[in-house]
Amino acid sequence: MDREETVDEDEGRSGESPSQRFRRLAEKRVVRTIKDIRLISNLSNRNNYDYGKEEIDKIFRVLDRELRLARNKFESKQRNSDDVDFKL
Repeated sequence: MDREETVDEDEGRSGESPSQRFRRLAEKRVVRTIKDIRLISNLSNRNNYDYGKEEIDKIFRVLDRELRLARNKFESKQRNSDDVDFKL
């Protein structure tokens, strides 16, 4: 996500409570993430793409790991890591 998207998304509404802000942002981010996951699933089309089991396993390992890390942050208040690195 670039800086411009963050600024637009994070602009709070006046009088918005932290709970309201959480719900508003969570809904936006979850919908965006679901759309991105669906785009990844489009890569399964063998008519357009060539890939091996190893590549697919690597994609899902990293996605599973990131989901676990995100869940753990809610449960244990871990700090965010901005490092994102993925290569096939």
